[in-house]
Amino acid sequence: MNFNLTQIPERHLKPRAAGITMVMDKGLSVNETQNFLSVSHPHVDIVKLGFGTSFVTPGLKDKLEVYSSYNIPIYFGGTLFEAFLIRDQFDDYIQVCKDFGVHYMEVSDGSITIPHAEKCGYIEKLTKYGTVLSEVGSKDAEHIIPPYKWIELMRAELNSGATYVIAEAREAGNVGIYRGSGEVREGLVQEILTQIPQEKIVWEAPQKGQQLYFIELLGCNVNLGNIAPSEVLPLEAMRIGLRGDTFSLYLNHKS
Repeated sequence: MNFNLTQIPERHLKPRAAGITMVMDKGLSVNETQNFLSVSHPHVDIVKLGFGTSFVTPGLKDKLEVYSSYNIPIYFGGTLFEAFLIRDQFDDYIQVCKDFGVHYMEVSDGSITIPHAEKCGYIEKLTKYGTVLSEVGSKDAEHIIPPYKWIELMRAELNSGATYVIAEAREAGNVGIYRGSGEVREGLVQEILTQIPQEKIVWEAPQKGQQLYFIELLGCNVNLGNIAPSEVLPLEAMRIGLRGDTFSLYLNHKS
């Protein structure tokens, strides 16, 4: 850090297993990626190339080389995995990951219906090729999953080899663990946390109020995902009490 301040909470150091910030890249250019990482790389743990953008991104290999130069792993959005799967191209998906040197993979079923045992089978198969993140929750706002089911799905997917389970919210933060307004479904979150270790959950939290909720609930080392590139430094400041929303959170003498 650039100067000394007392009463700053201790963030886990990279490479960290908890307290991760997962960034959603929805189409940065090679130059934009370089500029973004030049200032934000100490605070970025994983980058997701959102939904199917990797399919239409020019110079994809060049862009991935920039991420690699900063030792930041990337993975293709779960929607791309589902696009391969619905076309009966699971083996092609594995090959694409190999061809592009991608060692993190997301298994999701937010857009298509996959029997859960089958989904767990894909997780198990992909663990042979790298680190698997599995997403739980539907992109359909009308499809409400009860808390016990979230817990059951998350537990099974972790047991199948997923390193993290991602709590679905979409890029807008208005489905899954959130209501359509973006408000956190607090009862759902609290119930999940009674059964699933918090360090194994990445909470998608694209909105500032959502990020604040989880920092206040679980501390500065909560795993947060779907963070916009421009929001990485503001989020890091908020994590450690250097933004108005969390200013008093870690002070011994609160005014």
